[in-house]
Amino acid sequence: MRSSITKERNYKKQVLVCCGVNCLTSGNDIILDKFQSRMKEMRLDNEINVTKTGCFGFCARGPIVEILPDKIFYTEITLDDVDKIIDKHLLKNQEIEELLYTNPLTKEKISKPKNMDFYKKQKKIALRNCGIIDPENIDDYVLADGYTALDKALKMTPEEVVEIIKKSGLRGRGGAGFPTGKKWEIALHNKAPKKYVVCNADEGDPGAFMDRSILEGDPHSIVEAMAVCGYAIGAEYGLVYIRAEYPNAMKILAKAIKDAKNHGFLGKNIYNTNFNFDIQLKYGAGAFVCGEETALIRSMQGKRGEPVNKPPFPAERGYKNSPTNVNNVETLANIPVIIKKGAEWFRSFGTENSPGTKVFALAGKINNTGLIEVPMGTTLREIIYEIGGGIKNGKKFKAVQTGGPSGGCLTMDDLDTPIDFDNLVAKGSMMGSGGMIIMDEDNCMPAVAKFYLDFTVDESCGKCTPCRIGNKRLLEILKRITDGEGTEDDLDTLKELSLIIKDSALCGLGQTAPNPVLSTLEKFWDEYVAHVRDKKCPSGQCKALIKYVINNKCIGCTLCARICPESCITGSPKQRHYIDAEKCIKCGSCYEACKFHAINRD
Repeated sequence: MRSSITKERNYKKQVLVCCGVNCLTSGNDIILDKFQSRMKEMRLDNEINVTKTGCFGFCARGPIVEILPDKIFYTEITLDDVDKIIDKHLLKNQEIEELLYTNPLTKEKISKPKNMDFYKKQKKIALRNCGIIDPENIDDYVLADGYTALDKALKMTPEEVVEIIKKSGLRGRGGAGFPTGKKWEIALHNKAPKKYVVCNADEGDPGAFMDRSILEGDPHSIVEAMAVCGYAIGAEYGLVYIRAEYPNAMKILAKAIKDAKNHGFLGKNIYNTNFNFDIQLKYGAGAFVCGEETALIRSMQGKRGEPVNKPPFPAERGYKNSPTNVNNVETLANIPVIIKKGAEWFRSFGTENSPGTKVFALAGKINNTGLIEVPMGTTLREIIYEIGGGIKNGKKFKAVQTGGPSGGCLTMDDLDTPIDFDNLVAKGSMMGSGGMIIMDEDNCMPAVAKFYLDFTVDESCGKCTPCRIGNKRLLEILKRITDGEGTEDDLDTLKELSLIIKDSALCGLGQTAPNPVLSTLEKFWDEYVAHVRDKKCPSGQCKALIKYVINNKCIGCTLCARICPESCITGSPKQRHYIDAEKCIKCGSCYEACKFHAINRD
């Protein structure tokens, strides 16, 4: 099959158009359409192929287009640039310098991704095909050695397949970091007439889009991995639990499953063996708690998505009371390449206890936001200052939240910590699914803790008292503190209650919900004290604690008075103005507008 596809393809050039979620919101679907229609109009579509791909990762510089075989990378292109790329590059082989990426430090124009700081330290295993192949074309995946891992696995015994995954040291990328091979082994040794493989695609962390990008950029890798897992544990049925708010991922994955069936990679007697395997989609309503495997399984069975006590673990008794193996999307994306290249190859990346790579969604106050994949053991400093390009607008780095709402804040002191599962836990945070939000000097840490707790309170299923009521009390205290009504006693209560919730909540959501509170209390204690004792917000973000005052730099330009929505600034032209504190709604319009630094925000 692979050779017949190769013969059909003889393009002189290929235009890869990033259609990841961020580039799509920037209009790359329209750019894709224009490239394709122009190629047809010019009757060049047999010579120049235009390919829709998954996410390139460099979201801060989208929309992005790459030209092959030259490997020239154009960033921040517009619809008007399409004709320019066709006329100059595709027809005349001329690089278009003004569309190349500019290094913000050296001002050097860089044409190839391998020479960009954003990509230099990355190693793509889970994202290996994203931004390279057309996710909706199974031939593209086959040409990228797709389904050869399944072929190889079917020539081994299930025990041998499980042993490779165990030796690889792959740990679950959904957050907990449980050894994947161990999970598979438990399911394999549980004898039952039916077993199930479940892909957890219920990604719900704020700012995280790792799993979504894999599903939208390389869906067949998940289909293949689930089939390998099915063979290894003795299952003939696979289910993907995907939240219905990911319609594009659902559509692409459904097509991949259908195409895999039509090509004989799913269904009966796969690769002329006695192995049968099929996959169906199960849609979730978008509840964060359903990322927890027991809640997910209940939801798939039409029940309320609530966790249950373990044991029994799903690998012992899960979906329909049968042994069920649950892995998240990123974990599964590693499986085919581990089978193909071996456990030792995989262990050559990462750290001793956390082999391989990890995908992170970089967000917040950082120059190069986007999706990255780095070997475990890469330091936060390398990620933030080399790959991420440093903090926006020259501000000072303050903290980074890893692990989403279940994680914690790390500070300047942690920048040289090699990131892996164990090091992050030792520092009071966690890997989580891979959300990484960078904060600068303007972020208020009690407000950050309140933001994450507000999220987990909303997402709690309400089954256990510590989570349902305890987290709500924590949120109320944080609201009092950021409203300037907190007391020093509140700080003791915050810590004591957080520890009780961690020890007594039923599932991971409740047990980890207080992490942002505890980590910010530990590392930013002075900020909390300033809020409750001095009634001040050092970062100037808590509106109730802010006071705007015009200082003697005021020259009476009247701009602040004209822009104030409440007309609470008075003064004559060329005379110092004054703010009526009683009327001021603290919107900050005057502070932002003043060109003479004449307004203090205390």
